[in-house]
Amino acid sequence: MISIGILDLQGDVSEHFEAIEKALKKLKIDSDVLKVKTVSDIPKCDGLIISGGESTVIGKLMNKTDMRLAIIKQDIPIMGTCAGLVLLATETDYEQPLLGLIDMKVKRNGFGRQKASFEEEIEIFGSKFEGVFIRAPYVEELKDGVVLARLRGKIVALASGKHVATAFHPELTDDTRIHEYFIKEVLKCVE
Repeated sequence: MISIGILDLQGDVSEHFEAIEKALKKLKIDSDVLKVKTVSDIPKCDGLIISGGESTVIGKLMNKTDMRLAIIKQDIPIMGTCAGLVLLATETDYEQPLLGLIDMKVKRNGFGRQKASFEEEIEIFGSKFEGVFIRAPYVEELKDGVVLARLRGKIVALASGKHVATAFHPELTDDTRIHEYFIKEVLKCVE
């Protein structure tokens, strides 16, 4: 049995909770899914999801609660969506706390502010996926990883080692393929 945590400091926590449970059921995998609220929850996780929200706020809360260092030390697969993608980066266009787990430079709000949010079909894993982009970032430079999807020439989904990151919100769709991909990465690391 594996255990997947969802960082519960701010953001789309309940949506990721439902999406990961649905993906686990589709894959017929027995797993605990837990909300990670404190540093003591991190060692219970084989994988961690950092959802969308406000990356500066989440970063500051991770620092304040010592979760940032605990997450880095735990060395488990992480899936970051939107703000989570920003937090996984080594560099952004704004001064803020980062995990620095993926060697990439990210442009926060790369597709515009809140009013410029949109949905657009992208291609990922060889087929179409409805991307929900809310104040979405994009990757300006990926130094170590594989591009999974682009939109308008910009990197919006990637894998780097055991980590997965998207600029969009897969948890806001009924399509669980990205969550399934992440679960498979977690399984590779615990086998």
